[in-house]
Amino acid sequence: MKTSRFFDDEENNYDAILIVSFGGPEGPDDVMPFLDNVLMGLNVPKPVKVRIAKRYQRFGGISPINRETRSFIQALEIEIQNNGPQLPIYWGNRNWHPMLPDTLNRMADDGIKNAIAYVTSTFSSYSGCRKYREDLYEAIQGVDNPPHIDKLRVGYNHPGFIKAVSDRTREALESTSVDKEEVVLMFTAHSLPLSMAKCTDYEAQLQEACNLVGQVVGINSWQLVYQSNNASYGEPWLEPDIADALEKAKSSGRSHVVIMPIGFVCDHMEVVLDLDIEAKEQADNLGLQLTRAATVGSHPAYISMVRELIIERMSKNPDRQYLGGRGANGDYCKPDCCLSGRPGNPKPTLCGIGS
Repeated sequence: MKTSRFFDDEENNYDAILIVSFGGPEGPDDVMPFLDNVLMGLNVPKPVKVRIAKRYQRFGGISPINRETRSFIQALEIEIQNNGPQLPIYWGNRNWHPMLPDTLNRMADDGIKNAIAYVTSTFSSYSGCRKYREDLYEAIQGVDNPPHIDKLRVGYNHPGFIKAVSDRTREALESTSVDKEEVVLMFTAHSLPLSMAKCTDYEAQLQEACNLVGQVVGINSWQLVYQSNNASYGEPWLEPDIADALEKAKSSGRSHVVIMPIGFVCDHMEVVLDLDIEAKEQADNLGLQLTRAATVGSHPAYISMVRELIIERMSKNPDRQYLGGRGANGDYCKPDCCLSGRPGNPKPTLCGIGS
């Protein structure tokens, strides 16, 4: 719940918005350099990297995430042009062009002094929070006169996010040929190693968001399942895995499954390959009808949420909007926020207490 140490109740004047995303390859020649960036510092065997690369090459070496991020930024530009604040938007990725250091150098060249960052993740985890903050810290080290950067709080329980997910879920449910009582509703999110998951509120936040959406669409018997599980490479990861959940759905006697990828704000490789191809193939083999709900993407309520979070951070003593019983997340991250669970000392970060 709210504690003043982690909330910023002062008025802030920003002169730019920075969108920070994961990034993805946009052609066959991009895939291996992109994976080198993603897996830098990790002891990933080359055969594993080659196997991951083949997944991207099935789609011509193109991940949809950059296209989706461009659409998101275009929608946000329209939103702030119409409703404020009148600020320029910059975009930098962690792992592929436009790279974050290049964007921060451009911001410095443009005279930007104080920026508010939105990272394209709505749940707290190492990969969805702290890794972005580590990369922001590393990126500014090579920038002369870098801007000060604050980060928007995560919005997993913000009314705008819940409305966007609920609308997408309802659209998928209505597209089926049966009553929703006959549908197995599964919410999916990226699995995490257990050592990483225990350092975060990831599972609790997902459960809260799923419960809120379930209430809106009128389904209380939803399931939270995990995808993109790399447990075969080492330690155990969060379960249940979606493949096991589909087997269980078949044994329940129901014929329709609706999957809402609540843990992803837009389509990228894990969504289009793991769900649209692999989960769909498994469902077909099991005799299940599978419908995948759209990610929130550029849904108007989601876009409005981002603008509202910016206004919130610019305002003195703001009224922070949230649904459910967990309260609004802090504006500043705690020193031990979203640790990786790996041995060794944590890397320095921005946008946290003491950062």
